[in-house]
Amino acid sequence: MATDGRLARGERTRTAVLDRALRMTTVAGLDGLSLGQVADALGVSKSGLFAHWRSKEALQLAVIEHARAQWTDHVIRPGLRAPRGLRRLWAVHDRRLAFYEAEVLPGGCFFANANFEFNARPGAVQERLADQLRDWMIFLTGLAADAVTAGELRRGTDPGDIAYEMESLGVCAVMQAPVLGAEVTYGHARRALLDHLKAVATDPTILEEPR
Repeated sequence: MATDGRLARGERTRTAVLDRALRMTTVAGLDGLSLGQVADALGVSKSGLFAHWRSKEALQLAVIEHARAQWTDHVIRPGLRAPRGLRRLWAVHDRRLAFYEAEVLPGGCFFANANFEFNARPGAVQERLADQLRDWMIFLTGLAADAVTAGELRRGTDPGDIAYEMESLGVCAVMQAPVLGAEVTYGHARRALLDHLKAVATDPTILEEPR
């Protein structure tokens, strides 16, 4: 029982550290992250964190996986509750923008920020981020392909083009929101995709109007 208690406390500590580190990286950057910074922010000893991560890179990789799990919980799973096809495609886009609007992370989007930061910096961190981006684009492309297969998008519609548009709108909106205003940018991002999907849908009435 004592061992179980220590394991539970260790997992709570690990989660608390990753939560704080994830928030910090969206403001100060993933490269600026250090065990010392996180320890100071949480009021714990730096040496205690070495039980979980032996290096800055190990912590960075753990933060990427933590961000991925958060993205799954806030964007992917809620989006997948919508019916398969056009409505699910739209729901994932809408949930993404809602995640940004809720300001869950102070710097907007962990992955957009980190990909810009590490795009030209080879190494384990860049490779992990690239894997995540590839998986995300495959996921979006698959959603669009499902809508084509279901007959809800016109035959000949390129799923990859739809996925690229969704990603472009999401990244552009979260980057512009602090400057141009959240209501304006997220409104544009919703309307732009909605208008395009309706233009290539076999039945535009399938899609609801944005909030």
